[in-house]
Amino acid sequence: MEITYRSDYRPPAVEVAALYDDAGLSRPTTDFLRIQQMYDQSNLIVSAWSNGQLIGIARSLTDYCWCCYLSDLAVAKSFQRFGIGKALIARTKELAGEQSMVLLLSVDTAMDYYPKAGMETVKNGFILYRAN
Repeated sequence: MEITYRSDYRPPAVEVAALYDDAGLSRPTTDFLRIQQMYDQSNLIVSAWSNGQLIGIARSLTDYCWCCYLSDLAVAKSFQRFGIGKALIARTKELAGEQSMVLLLSVDTAMDYYPKAGMETVKNGFILYRAN
């Protein structure tokens, strides 16, 4: 299986929404305008491709020198357990830079995954939830 990784392309909202649904990532996938806005306002996107099909994505916001918030990580179900998520995280960290940390908020069902991908659990954090 040949996987290609890209950081120079923003996939269309409809493709991203389909990937999110397939991966089981809870996002507003019927609101293509909102998905498009999420991507238009993000400045670090790493995608994974197989035979021209979007099979994985990592969407982040970063200043490239201090912090990087990895907001979305999704891999198509049929491509999970092949190291694609781990590779997307590694490429995100590489592109964000040595001086930058990578931080994410996880859904409960993925809490066991991230330590396996090389990330450390943090207990200091606060949140103001979105209205919708």
